[in-house]
Amino acid sequence: MSLPVILASKSTARRAVLEGAGVRFEAAVSGVDEDAVKTELLATGGTPREIAEALAERKAVRISQHQPGLVIGADQTLEFEGGLYDKVDSLAAARERLQLLRGKPHLLHSAVVVARDGAPVWRETVSASLAMRDFSDAFLEAYLADEGDAALGSVGCYRLEGRGSQLFARIDGDYFTILGLPLLGLLDLLRRHQVLTA
Repeated sequence: MSLPVILASKSTARRAVLEGAGVRFEAAVSGVDEDAVKTELLATGGTPREIAEALAERKAVRISQHQPGLVIGADQTLEFEGGLYDKVDSLAAARERLQLLRGKPHLLHSAVVVARDGAPVWRETVSASLAMRDFSDAFLEAYLADEGDAALGSVGCYRLEGRGSQLFARIDGDYFTILGLPLLGLLDLLRRHQVLTA
C-alpha cells in the first residue's frame, strides 16, 4: 500500500497541477503565519528565494508532524529589482503592480519541500524569469476588467494559464514553476516512494 500524499496548500493552481498529473492527494491548510515568517527572514537579510524555501518547509513540516505520509509544502515568491513582493488585495493595487512590472523582467522563485514524520526528506527550488511587454494602458484596463478578482490570486496579478499570457514578451523557465509547483522532480520522488507507477 502506497503512502498517502497531502498537499499543504490552499492554492487552486497547485491542486490543479497535481490533479492534472494524476496524483491522488488530500489537501490541508498548514496554518503557518506567512507574514510573520517573511518579516522574520527579511529582518535577518533573507532573500526572496530563501523565503520561498523556508515557507515551503514550514508548511510541509507542520502538517507532517500530525499526519502520516508524504506532505508536500510549496511556496512562491516574486522578486523584482531585488525586492520581495506579496499578493495585492484590490484591483487598484493590481493595476499599480502591473504598471510597476510593465516592460521589465522579474523572477518567480518556486520552492517545494516534502516532509515525512515531521522532517524534510526532499526539496527543490526552481526560478523562472519573466519579462513583461510594454503593454498599453487600454490593454491593462481591459485585462483587469476581464480577470476581475482572479488577478488577485497570484503575486504577479496574472494567471499564465489564462489571459495573463498576453502580458509577456519573454519567459525563461518551466511552466509548472510559474504555476507555483515545480513538478517533474516531485513526480520522480513520488515514483521512488511507489506512490506513482515507475
